[in-house]
Amino acid sequence: MGIRAGIYAVLILLWLGVAGLGGPTFGKLSEVQTNDQTSFLPASAEATRALEWQNKFQTSEAIPAVVVLTGTGELEASAVTALAEKLAGFTYLEGDVVGPFISKDGQAAELLVPISGETEAKEGVEELRSLIAAEKPEGTTAYVTGPAGFSADLAEAFGGIDGVLLGVALAAVLVILLLVYRSLLLPITVLMTSMVALCAAILSVYFMASEGWIRLDGQAQGILSILVIGAATDYSLLFVARHKEALVAGADKWQAVSTAFKSSLEPIVASGGTVTVGLLCLLFSDLNSNKALGPIGASGIIFSIIAALTFLPAVLGLLGRAAYWPFAPKPQSAPQDPGIPAGLWGRIAGFVARHPRPIWMITVVVLAAGVLGVTGLKAHGVPQSELVVGGSEARDGQVALGEHFPGGTGSPATVIVDQADAQATLDKALDVTGVDSAYLQAENGGPALAERGIEPYEVQGRNLISVTLADAADSDEAKQTIVALRDAVHQVNSQALVGGTTATQLDTNATAQADLYKIIPTSLGAIFVILMLLLRSVLAPLLLMITTVLSYGTAMGVSALVFNNVFNYVGADPSVPLFGFVFLVALGVDYNIFLMTRVREESLKIGTYEGMRRGLQVTGGVITSAGVVLAATFAALGVVPIMFLGQLGFIVAFGVLLDTFIVRSLLVPALVEEIGPKVWWPSKLARKIGASK
Repeated sequence: MGIRAGIYAVLILLWLGVAGLGGPTFGKLSEVQTNDQTSFLPASAEATRALEWQNKFQTSEAIPAVVVLTGTGELEASAVTALAEKLAGFTYLEGDVVGPFISKDGQAAELLVPISGETEAKEGVEELRSLIAAEKPEGTTAYVTGPAGFSADLAEAFGGIDGVLLGVALAAVLVILLLVYRSLLLPITVLMTSMVALCAAILSVYFMASEGWIRLDGQAQGILSILVIGAATDYSLLFVARHKEALVAGADKWQAVSTAFKSSLEPIVASGGTVTVGLLCLLFSDLNSNKALGPIGASGIIFSIIAALTFLPAVLGLLGRAAYWPFAPKPQSAPQDPGIPAGLWGRIAGFVARHPRPIWMITVVVLAAGVLGVTGLKAHGVPQSELVVGGSEARDGQVALGEHFPGGTGSPATVIVDQADAQATLDKALDVTGVDSAYLQAENGGPALAERGIEPYEVQGRNLISVTLADAADSDEAKQTIVALRDAVHQVNSQALVGGTTATQLDTNATAQADLYKIIPTSLGAIFVILMLLLRSVLAPLLLMITTVLSYGTAMGVSALVFNNVFNYVGADPSVPLFGFVFLVALGVDYNIFLMTRVREESLKIGTYEGMRRGLQVTGGVITSAGVVLAATFAALGVVPIMFLGQLGFIVAFGVLLDTFIVRSLLVPALVEEIGPKVWWPSKLARKIGASK
């Protein structure tokens, strides 16, 4: 006993040491983050290649901010000019303030303020906004928008990831665990397991990002926290359920940990392995942001498994029955008859066993009806101005800018072309519908003017053409203009490159949609192989995969209806259905693994039909609790005002609840009862376990 206690104590101390290192590192993740959309594109994308050339034409890494002033009447040019002169003292100014430009109606003015690339956009924009608010002409409304403004608003929205998101998720899980266990120590122990796993994952992610192995963004960081808390809690719930069973069966605190470890090792490793493989399939993505989430999420799941199988057993081994205080489990004098249903889940199992066919048929029809909503899913990209949910000064400024100036002002498209074809390409670009203006760029960044002797800037035999679009850079109309612009300039020179903000968004959306057709089949195939190895069957894994995919389709269909008619979202990022698939299919199979490994275990003893009932009876409570916990953690993503995270959180939370209460509780058991022992085909168990109903 002394040796065991010593081993448990060492394990706990090791994990606390990891937590001591990982905790402070959590706040440093922002140092290795990048939220620049261009950096996530593959090197082969036209927008990426255009950016590489564009950087050669730039003498600084300044981020342009667009200051927009509007008034109820005509603005006084002198007052706007005075503001521009005051901005010359702006701390983060790099270069000169360009403008002011007065709109044709005289009611708006525009200034271009380059913010130093040496600082965070959020910090520079905050000071610029404060300065303009204090110095703007009386009676005017001022906005800071453009690339710097949107970056600052996005950084502000992601600011909740470090503290608020984690706090909300932990609070939700704690409340659920208190209700489930009616204990004080056990919920804290489970949460500590989740936190030490998260700290270990943070250390690994920080190392990978700092070494340049992955590109970490705010979205991936938020998903990591939620994923680890939810997964580690789920695995802990399964271990605790087995531990409690052993205590009820009369085992002492040492034997209970040993028994729980042996019985939960396979389902926890298998379910965690399934999620890990599903996430690693994202490595096949051409988007660096999607690709990075693979190892980021996989590291979180791996440490969740390790913590649930080392830290948690060590704590329970030292606490014993005291962990369940004040409702410590008491040993039963005689084991319960496994064939006699008991409690709520016993009654549900009995009901499913008596009416399997009507249950699975009705369930399939209801789920299929939900799938129809997928036709309304608008996952073709979201304008940059809509990424932040709620107030956004950059968005308001973009609207004001579009009312008085060409919508693409401040975020021009760029064309890189051979010097010999530059003038012909410029002429062709000006003929494209949706192009407001265009010019060959001089060395100072302004237009080349032959009559003044200002020649186009040439770099390695190429020129840059700056193209202002008539529509807002993040609008669908602007994307259509970029498509037409590319067609036009490629007619002059097939090697010409069109880049810029709009082109980047266009290429990102196209790449994300292409990823769906690669990653979904790969993920399905990999998970199917794992299930076959685990269940030693072909039919059972096929059954589980079909029901899980059906559940995913229903979740996406219902989510589309909610997004369109309740939240009134303008659309969704193309990565939303991909991430929804990876999480829902992997996590949905998770619960089926918990169920079916227990059903197989019981079927070896009492036959398939009774084994199904017994398996549902004993796992129903713990799997339902795990599902509610996971749904609550993903729902916490809604506190971060980022549309992508809110949509993903809703899809996964709803899908997990659907899978927990409908698919795993009714559909899968009903199908197993309908098929009987043949569900284990081609295993010998299909013939050996032939107990009749």
